[in-house]
Amino acid sequence: MAGTALRQPAPQQTSAPAQRSPAAASGPGPLAAAPAAAPRAPTEAVETARHAAAKANTIEELKEALAAFEGCSLKRTATNLVFADGNPEARVMFIGEAPGEEEDRQGKPFVGQSGKLLERMLGFIGMTRESYYITNILPWRPPGNRTPQDAEIAACLPFCLRHIELVNPRFVVALGGTAAKSLLGRSEGITRLRGKWFPLPQGAKTTEIMPTYHPAYLLRNNEMKKFAWKDVLTLKTRLGEEF
Repeated sequence: MAGTALRQPAPQQTSAPAQRSPAAASGPGPLAAAPAAAPRAPTEAVETARHAAAKANTIEELKEALAAFEGCSLKRTATNLVFADGNPEARVMFIGEAPGEEEDRQGKPFVGQSGKLLERMLGFIGMTRESYYITNILPWRPPGNRTPQDAEIAACLPFCLRHIELVNPRFVVALGGTAAKSLLGRSEGITRLRGKWFPLPQGAKTTEIMPTYHPAYLLRNNEMKKFAWKDVLTLKTRLGEEF
């Protein structure tokens, strides 16, 4: 979790997400086809979220719509709405799972220890918050940094998807299994998904998305940093190919 997905969200990661070690590093490959998400009966909250998100024509309007949304109970236990940070005109958008304690206190994503680790890693390839945009699937902190519930993810996902459309990044990096599965509608774990590019349809266009480990997970599993570093280098290479 920063601090930290109808599609089948799998609540694998929180502030201290648990992951299984890979048998071998999975390198980047060509865009892999994402299977269609299994249909799920829409709830009133999800339908309300879809309608509110679709009406937002700017990032600021989306933030206002999210602040007014009452379909997620996390809003009533969190201190602040944690919307986004960084450059909304950047080519890269990072999406995590949900805010943590420090993010909830400051109202900004990825400002805790995991955020600092992410900044250090991206700094090695010359990226700062002025050169990327960052948010979460959930804008409110789950109490005690607990694992987000499926209903919570489903209710907030329409806002996240609209957020991607409005920012219109060239690339999205999903931080952690929950973000990756929620956005892609896939059932595989982050170990199988990381380091690969997938198509993420956004209306008439397609954004490329690459999952990687959440930095909160890396803080507790130092030996996995080498795989996350490979993913950072994969991103750097992909960005270089765009020039």
